[in-house]
Amino acid sequence: MKKIYVLDTNVLIQAPYAIKCFDDNEVVLPLVVLEELDNHKRDEGERGANVREAIRIIDQLRQNGDLTGGVNMDNGGTLRVEKNFKDVELPHDLSEHKSDNRILKVCKGLSESRKAQVILVTKDILLRVKAQLIDVKAEDFTTEQVVGHGEQYSGRIDVYAPEDIFKEFKKKGIPVEQVYVCDEDGAKVMPELFENEFVIVHADQSLKKTQMGRVEKGVIKKLEYEKSQPYGVTPRNAGQYFLQEALMAPASQAPLVIVKGMAGTAKTFYSLAVGLEKMVNRPTGEYRRILVCRPNSQFDDDIGFLPGDEQEKISPLMRPIIDNLEQLIDSNEEERYKDEKELEGKTDEIFDRGIVQCEALNFIRGRSILKTYLIIDEAQNMTPAQAKGIITRAGKDTKIILLGDPNQIDRPFLDERTNGLSYASEHMKGSPLCYQISLSASECERSLLAMDAIGRMQDKEIWN
Repeated sequence: MKKIYVLDTNVLIQAPYAIKCFDDNEVVLPLVVLEELDNHKRDEGERGANVREAIRIIDQLRQNGDLTGGVNMDNGGTLRVEKNFKDVELPHDLSEHKSDNRILKVCKGLSESRKAQVILVTKDILLRVKAQLIDVKAEDFTTEQVVGHGEQYSGRIDVYAPEDIFKEFKKKGIPVEQVYVCDEDGAKVMPELFENEFVIVHADQSLKKTQMGRVEKGVIKKLEYEKSQPYGVTPRNAGQYFLQEALMAPASQAPLVIVKGMAGTAKTFYSLAVGLEKMVNRPTGEYRRILVCRPNSQFDDDIGFLPGDEQEKISPLMRPIIDNLEQLIDSNEEERYKDEKELEGKTDEIFDRGIVQCEALNFIRGRSILKTYLIIDEAQNMTPAQAKGIITRAGKDTKIILLGDPNQIDRPFLDERTNGLSYASEHMKGSPLCYQISLSASECERSLLAMDAIGRMQDKEIWN
């Protein structure tokens, strides 16, 4: 039996193409949704662009007939605008003038009049709760969802290899079919290894013997940049060795790097260190600049109204980048902050020379980015559409680095399954052009307190 899907405005704002994602079922847009789209069509940034795209899709379908009666779509489904059910009664505490409640009226009215399964699709959790209170089924928009954080691709794995094969690792590498893991019963199982996945290989007769490698064309090969010290930084754990390998690889080999990890695992610090190594310490000519962006939903929407030029507008968001640069420019922790003006002058020079540049994420929309070492910090606050837009903007010789923690999302309507970082990670898994690594809580290097807090508090939901 065909279903009726009623779409909330926030679904179209995040994914304009959502109208066409419900197979051969009926898609209904309450009239209030069109009004809300109209209110946002001139918005700046991604929201306005997505609203305008949704309006264009509706207009194209409108040319197929009367939207109030329903028009056919290419997938066999229909789209209809619903302007009725104003008199449907809701619980007295729900205001009739609120847009969300007008959508609920349409859902309830359709359910009572059509005797069909009506499903409200919304990103708003509270609206889903209210729908349940009036016996209306409600769902999140799942087309862009990936698996939960604990099941997402980590880019790394521990395996075992027979002793005789392990001895040949540095010379020949190890074919992936010759390593194994153990299941819950202790039986040997051949793991599924993806291209560019990082591997810790254990000798099965001597567990203290380990080697680190990366999967390349069916063979686990030793790390190429294991002995590097970018900008004087030395890896302190396996995760950082893998991170260094991914960042040091040239853009021709690894144009996309995706790094997931908690605060304090040195994601941003290490990314800047490698960029400065290639731009300052050992100029290779690979890149002409380091470009840093940090998505922020409120900032992206309001940047046009903030005082000053672009750099002055984005400087508050870029303070964490400056903090990391200060540590890299002056590695002596005891002397670093004795002369604040001198330290500030050194960091200013990095920006004045154009070695490091910062831009708002919405300012790079529609551009082709060439020969650039591009760091997207806090990438978990991107939408899937933004992640796709960034990755597809990569021009010749550009390396894109997505950094973030899927458990620390500040943007409304995004979660660990629908954010752009997780979306890119799952869809780029196994790509020969993408290196990925997830850094564990035990690899936190910020401070003893930070590491202790992560261990004690990471599984406790304090805020929501």
